[in-house]
Amino acid sequence: MQFLDLHRQYAAYREEIDTRIRRVLEHTRFVMGPEIEELEHILASRIGVTHAITTASGTSSLELSLRALEIGPGDEFIVPAFTFVASAEVIRLVGATPVFVDIQRNSFNIDPTAFDDAVTARTKAVIAVDLYGQMADYKQLNTLAAVHQITVIEDAAQSFGATQHELSSGAAAHVGTTSFFPTKTLSCFGDGGALFTNDDAVAERVRALRTHGGQGFDHQHIGTNARFDTIQAAVLIAKLPHFNDEILIRQQLAGRYSEALGDVCRVPSPTPGNTHVFTPYTVRLNNRDRVCALLRERGIPVAIYYPRCLHEQPAYSAYATSKSFSEAELASREVISLPLYPFLTESEQDRVIRGLRDVIAEVGNGRGSDRGRQ
Repeated sequence: MQFLDLHRQYAAYREEIDTRIRRVLEHTRFVMGPEIEELEHILASRIGVTHAITTASGTSSLELSLRALEIGPGDEFIVPAFTFVASAEVIRLVGATPVFVDIQRNSFNIDPTAFDDAVTARTKAVIAVDLYGQMADYKQLNTLAAVHQITVIEDAAQSFGATQHELSSGAAAHVGTTSFFPTKTLSCFGDGGALFTNDDAVAERVRALRTHGGQGFDHQHIGTNARFDTIQAAVLIAKLPHFNDEILIRQQLAGRYSEALGDVCRVPSPTPGNTHVFTPYTVRLNNRDRVCALLRERGIPVAIYYPRCLHEQPAYSAYATSKSFSEAELASREVISLPLYPFLTESEQDRVIRGLRDVIAEVGNGRGSDRGRQ
């Protein structure tokens, strides 16, 4: 068993994917070919924004959004302490200062109260990361940001396909970003990402920045090479007709896990008003490291996202403060992610369920910080 078996998806969509790739091979416009504009139109229409701009990666999308908003040295940028490093990495790459804040226990997303408390005169923006497949509390975050006159950026790398009160992931903030890395809900055959906005000025600047700061040999900005490959766009165009069905299957598999495991560990559930896409399906339990080791001995693949908070990473320790990150630190000790993808079979899932229940029974109390659903 694999944690994620991408062979199965390719086998299911092989004809559509190969046909799309062959078209690119025939027209040979491998950089900024017609599939780029086609995909961007589909994405913008799907999530309900004016502009969807493809990029080289989710990280590129975040960095370009900061550069387009002219965030740099002297600016502070609020980010949750519990997330993938890219969310803080891009802040330092533009010369700004990351300010870490705690998360909410139930959603793993940024705590709006902690965000509000962290704002200073130097605060320019906040990255709200949609962790594990559901969106942060954008109603409260956008309201607070408006009071402080700062910008909200939605990092929707793990939530693409989710919704919040009918609002699509990627469209909940001034700027949204996502990733098409192979582990994501919508994935290409390598790195890729996109940026979403209704702000014409931001969109114009991002389009220039991703192609060395301009068009052709006219460079208005100091840019970079952050273009999305045409072949990768072709792959996503082929996969998109199946995307809604895949999200539904993810949710059904998550329901099976939660029904079978809710009495032995803390399982995820959507915050009211949210739909959840479970990227990945993550539970909380005590004795996490021992449980992981025993599951792996039984051939059951699991993962830990993330074993260390950002303020505990050597590269970011200088930005650790005396603030409490108790929820983030607790999550880093308790979370464990189980295999969940649209082509996981029920028999494989049953094996994971039996294995986890058996290991928890062997190790002892596995319910994590609170019993039941998150």
